[in-house]
Amino acid sequence: MDTTNVVFTLGWLQLTATVVTTWGLLLVVGVACWLATRRLSPDEPGLVQTALEGVVQAIVAAIEGVLPGRGELLLPFIGSLWLFVAVANLTGLVPELHSPTGDLSTTAALAVVVFLSVHWYGIRTSGLTNYLRHYLTPSPILLPFHLLGELSRTLALAMRLFGNIMSLEMAALLVLLVAGLLVPVPVLMLHIVEALVQAYIFGMLALIYVAGGMQSHDVAEAPEASPADDTKGKPT
Repeated sequence: MDTTNVVFTLGWLQLTATVVTTWGLLLVVGVACWLATRRLSPDEPGLVQTALEGVVQAIVAAIEGVLPGRGELLLPFIGSLWLFVAVANLTGLVPELHSPTGDLSTTAALAVVVFLSVHWYGIRTSGLTNYLRHYLTPSPILLPFHLLGELSRTLALAMRLFGNIMSLEMAALLVLLVAGLLVPVPVLMLHIVEALVQAYIFGMLALIYVAGGMQSHDVAEAPEASPADDTKGKPT
């Protein structure tokens, strides 16, 4: 562990700036969500409620576009993932703070959460037996390749977000050091746009992986085409 990044030590437990910042983000987001939703009204929605409903509907529509009929089921997980990653990416704009997603430990933890969620939703949808069967489809020989693919995409998910956010913060810092305060607005706008784009991409990749896990039983149970099926519908 990098001791220069340790904020304080509690016995054998060392808390880094990334952990403290992440806890602070969770607290801020939790309080903000509570304040925004404590006075919801179905009859007279206010401006905040209307905006929140628009965001929720947009997330549900994105989920339905990938996995029809599963919008409400996946909304809590995918929506929370999108919200946290977006806020974490934007934290680098606050003076003296760094984005938690610019730390490989944070992105690795997020990737592990996605990895476990893929299997959770897959088993929940098709059952343990049917879900595990798709790893042996179409041949048991492909089992090592399926397992390697699961590990490699999890690693890629963590490295991709970490690399993009870290390079974004470094690029912004270098531009500010070279140009001073002459170009703060374009740099900040670039940071905001890129942070939101990276959050969207991370969430979409997680959604695609979860959708693949939930649809794995279709692959495992797909019947093989028979010659009789090929002749159906053909003129005689």
